Amino acid sequence: MCKKNRTFAAVFLTNKEKMEKNQEERREQEIVYSRSIKAGKRIYYLDVRKARNNDLYLSITESKRRQAEGEEVPSFEKHKLFLYKEDFAHFTEGLQDVIAYVQSQLGEIEARPEYTPEETAEPEAEGEEPKRKGFFGIFK
Repeated sequence: MCKKNRTFAAVFLTNKEKMEKNQEERREQEIVYSRSIKAGKRIYYLDVRKARNNDLYLSITESKRRQAEGEEVPSFEKHKLFLYKEDFAHFTEGLQDVIAYVQSQLGEIEARPEYTPEETAEPEAEGEEPKRKGFFGIFK
């Protein structure tokens, strides 16, 4: 390898390492307050994070457990929403409005019971693996 290529490789690795470090820092922005809400097979994470400029914002993450057929280890599908302080009032107003509309259409809405995977398991014969009910009992 010529000297020029070695120098390029060293600079490339250094820049790559810096990029990876910056990405890791961005992913792990300081969480100053957090709350999780279990809702059936979903979990919602409400995280108050501190931005680089020391401003606070809300990060809402929906995490859904997915287990594809034939896979032993489940995966998690995540969706994120970032809400900044200047939008809190409008967001809260809009959320309250649509919730009130749904309640006016459906009446009182009961809270979802706590989900535990054991509740969906069918009784199994001795020595058999538990069978899990999927969506409407169609998928296993």
